[in-house]
Amino acid sequence: MQNCYIGIEIGGTKLQMVLAGDDLVINNSFRFAVDKARGAAGIREHIAQTIIAISKEYLIKGISIGFGGPVDRTAGRIAKSHQLSGWDGFDISDWLKQLVDVPVILENDANVAALGEALKGAGRNYEHVFYITLGSGVGAGMVINGNIYHGAKPGEAEIGHIRLTREGLTLEDSCSGWAVDKKIRGLIAQKPHSKLAQLCAGMDGGEAKTLITALEAGDTDARKILDDTAADLGFGLSHAVHLFHPDIIVLGGGLSLLGEPLRVRVQEAIRANIMKLFLPGPNVVIAELGEQVVPVGAIENLRKQIL
Repeated sequence: MQNCYIGIEIGGTKLQMVLAGDDLVINNSFRFAVDKARGAAGIREHIAQTIIAISKEYLIKGISIGFGGPVDRTAGRIAKSHQLSGWDGFDISDWLKQLVDVPVILENDANVAALGEALKGAGRNYEHVFYITLGSGVGAGMVINGNIYHGAKPGEAEIGHIRLTREGLTLEDSCSGWAVDKKIRGLIAQKPHSKLAQLCAGMDGGEAKTLITALEAGDTDARKILDDTAADLGFGLSHAVHLFHPDIIVLGGGLSLLGEPLRVRVQEAIRANIMKLFLPGPNVVIAELGEQVVPVGAIENLRKQIL
């Protein structure tokens, strides 16, 4: 049997698992949509079935996880999921070791994504890389000289929970994929004959995916949603600049697929909100690794820790 290492991404909308050989180059991957109604139990079932199938063909040597929420990486326990039930306090490392007795590494998904972009993606050759993921929620990670920055347990660079107002509006409330879905649904309720309403006809979630098409068509409503979201995002990231002063900020997650229109607006908003001494501020770039960013980072984390 050939050796293999497994990287796992557990998110709010998808589960990804990848295989890498002794060279830690990914050579196979599996993707599953998350059934929110089944919560953690459904995800664990997919993981168990896939590992059992893999173990029939490969000798598994290690598993590395990027989890969508705060974790206690030392204990191998999930602290909290803000999106799915059934994860809070779950000892995922022990559970996996009962399936296959190998080293298991647990990390926050944004941390391993930051590591992936810092080592293999848009953050290559920079010492201080700040990564933000704009997916179902909003998370972030900081990599310094090739190593993940870790704060006190159980939180890390939880930028999604930074408040934009004293009344409690958070960055995640405004800039996550689900938040943009909500903005679009609100617009459609007001303008049922708008371009966005046409594009979203029959959809029940995931409306943010239509934003790029509406922008390309020159839709003013889509531009207003983009402008408001980017302004809040840049304002939130200005706090990260003041705290960490990174060399580069990498925008990842589904909303980063908006590309240059989002990047330019976020760059401008950061510069408008940081102190003059820090100008022009860090470069803002779009992530390069796409949907593979968390699995790639998980494999790189495994490389650093057990090989």
